[in-house]
Amino acid sequence: MSSILLIDPAVGTGNLGDEIISECARKELSFLTKEASFTYTVPSHLPVFHWYAVMRNSSAVKRYGNCTYKFACGSNMMVKNLLTHYPQWNLNLFNYKPLKGAVLVGVGAGAGSRTNAYTRYLYRHLLSSSLYHSVRDERSKQYVESLGLKAINTGCVTMWALTPEFCSQIPSRKADEVVFTLTAPSETDPKDDRDQLIIDVLKRNYSKVYYWPQAFMDKNYIKRFSNTDGIEILEASRQAYHDFLETHQADYVGTRLHGGIYAMRHKKRSIIIAIDERARGINESNNLNCVDKNNLEALEPLIGSEFATDVKMDQAAIAEWKKQFKTI
Repeated sequence: MSSILLIDPAVGTGNLGDEIISECARKELSFLTKEASFTYTVPSHLPVFHWYAVMRNSSAVKRYGNCTYKFACGSNMMVKNLLTHYPQWNLNLFNYKPLKGAVLVGVGAGAGSRTNAYTRYLYRHLLSSSLYHSVRDERSKQYVESLGLKAINTGCVTMWALTPEFCSQIPSRKADEVVFTLTAPSETDPKDDRDQLIIDVLKRNYSKVYYWPQAFMDKNYIKRFSNTDGIEILEASRQAYHDFLETHQADYVGTRLHGGIYAMRHKKRSIIIAIDERARGINESNNLNCVDKNNLEALEPLIGSEFATDVKMDQAAIAEWKKQFKTI
């Protein structure tokens, strides 16, 4: 009997971008899951097993451990230090064994250039050494290869569907409405005054402005700014955002990377404001329509211009990665 295990970032997350990643990874892996006898799901943000269950080798531990394929479904999962107080992939030396042989699916490596011996040991014993891992950018590929493992830069799994044919259906001209996102700092950090500039630009250029809170502090964050009258705040759920994108002819502008990618997947003209290494790295490889947050004077001219969506995805690399898996 064949089965598949999905290590899912959407469980226990404070960022709805993880739900977007999970949805897209499941679609891309359906060529395998539809043939499997069963597909299990376990969280990446939360521990899968207590060490005692692993030590006892319980029946559930055996079922998960014996899955034909195990997939780590995207996100910024590979932190460089698994001794941190709350790693993105919440595993340790005592509970990782049922997940041995896991394969990465469009996973990104976290920031930083150093990694410790404990983290290297865990990744080398956890991740498959025989199969190629799918990573989202060149920096992540170099990190996986530094562990002595094999990797292919497929880009983020949320972008695999953005083929030239698909992108050609995305409007090039400005819509009347816009949905936007902001990235809230920690509660103790001051607000970023550049976010006020973003709000002001959107209010000048669109007849109706909507705001989608993608992460747990984003909804309250917008209340710290002025000129927000008339902005409609959407429910903080992936389903609410999906429903909005299905029923509105709107542009997307914002700092949330996966909010922008999800909008493109719904054929919306999107401008992503890059704030960190994730958006900058993906833009460098995949040609997003990006404005750097340090260069916001470029935002308003771009909004008013006509531009094509021409995401560059290495479809051959994606096909090569998928080809190594036998349908089961």
